[in-house]
Amino acid sequence: MAERRVNVGWAEGLHARPASIFVRAATSAGVPVTIAKAGGTPVNAASMLAVLSLGAQGGEEIVLATEAEGADGALDRLAKLVSEGMEELPETV
Repeated sequence: MAERRVNVGWAEGLHARPASIFVRAATSAGVPVTIAKAGGTPVNAASMLAVLSLGAQGGEEIVLATEAEGADGALDRLAKLVSEGMEELPETV
């Protein structure tokens, strides 16, 4: 299982607009990805309700993970998106 631990870069955390940006990016990643607060229960990263239910705040550590083979690039892009609070998924890292 591949995983990335990052701190949420959006000041408002994973709420409303940032959550929407993240969920669209996770959906387009092409591999199943989970997201969890550090030490918490993982949820489907492509589910808006699941991501909102985390209540992840700005600066809080989250864990992105997948069991898909060769998904390191997708995890790297999602981690960069979250940690830098970007407005869209970067094409490359």
